[in-house]
Amino acid sequence: MTTALELDERYGRTRRGRLPWVIGIIVVIAIVGAFAWMTLAQSMNSVDTDDLGFEVTDEHSVTVRFQVTGGQGKDVACAVEALDEEFGIVGWKIVEIPASEGHLQQLSTTVPTVSEATTGLVNACWVA
Repeated sequence: MTTALELDERYGRTRRGRLPWVIGIIVVIAIVGAFAWMTLAQSMNSVDTDDLGFEVTDEHSVTVRFQVTGGQGKDVACAVEALDEEFGIVGWKIVEIPASEGHLQQLSTTVPTVSEATTGLVNACWVA
């Protein structure tokens, strides 16, 4: 005669079959949590910029106005460029912005150029 325990083992109705599922679910939750944390940490260090305008001061300099959003409480650095008619870089400058408690900062900087510029803009900003 076959017992209930033997039938359960024969047809896979034992508690041993649940352990791999539990471990798999824990691993999936850990992976999703790690990706969520990486995404959050990256967004906390992101910096956005908007060009507000430029003024060609003379043939050897251009003044660029821009605003920086993000990087609250952290030092930020920006690469500001001056371009000529053919979009060639004729001058650039790294602007270091000290930490601020404000979320938005408006700035202006003068970029020295090797020839007359026709525009000025912010290429990139990052948390320093």
